[in-house]
Amino acid sequence: MHIDKLAVIGVGLIGTSCALALRAASAVSHVVGVGRSQANLDRAEARGAIDTGVLCNGPWAQEVADADLVLIAIPVAQYRGVLTALADVVTERVVITDAGSTKQDVVLTARETLKKCLSRFVPGHPIAGSERSGAEAGDASLYVGRQVILTPLPETSASAFALVADFWTACGARVARLDPARHDHILAAVSHLPHLLASALVAELASRQDSAEYFGNAGSGFRDFTRIAAAPPEMWRDIALANRDALLKELTAYRTALDALALCIEHGDTGALHGMLSRAAEARRQWSETAGGIAAGTPAR
Repeated sequence: MHIDKLAVIGVGLIGTSCALALRAASAVSHVVGVGRSQANLDRAEARGAIDTGVLCNGPWAQEVADADLVLIAIPVAQYRGVLTALADVVTERVVITDAGSTKQDVVLTARETLKKCLSRFVPGHPIAGSERSGAEAGDASLYVGRQVILTPLPETSASAFALVADFWTACGARVARLDPARHDHILAAVSHLPHLLASALVAELASRQDSAEYFGNAGSGFRDFTRIAAAPPEMWRDIALANRDALLKELTAYRTALDALALCIEHGDTGALHGMLSRAAEARRQWSETAGGIAAGTPAR
């Protein structure tokens, strides 16, 4: 697979890492990056991730109209304007994909904006990331061995799906396929909820008058659990609101589990507490042994 021209809208961790991965695989000739900051675009160009940088407050859509593939790697709340702009200018051969963490809202927006381009839109979500952001955070190995979930529409053409699947494979990822609604329900539990829990814990501790003493005595367990709380708040705010219904269900389920745990501790129920901890330990070991639960969806091919 070789892409003559790739357009990356959003030159942050996700987009820059894709570009660098394709460079490393000699799978792309020219990359156009679209972003909000000239300094960040310059950094992406200096790193060799992009060849041309275009600010999003100008006529950027014309610069990507003839791309073979357009990757949208921005917060999901910003999709409508981008998809509307693309629908007006892209040629008939351009394939569009995205890297958003929610999919039902993305599909709905695509249906309302892309119209004649809809068959060439392939929604996607790479299950990879970092608390770091910007072009500086880009890593050519970010997707190696990681899963990317594609959630094509009934209208999605086979050739568009194949190109996007090959694109992620060239980045080193393992491609799976899920229904958009099923994707959102699963990711609410295993991605969106953990981020919010980590953030809630850090925010609660930070609100205490003696917070410095708590943070000063925190160790590796706290560091590992809360690392993701340092992720860009704009992105996770949008994800939480976009996946509201599924996330609220998971929060309710987790609250029920916390209540049961509190009762075990309050009543000194050694057996129940040990049973819960044992089930969790075994489930975590099994997940780790399957390479981090990579097989969450059915293989794309």
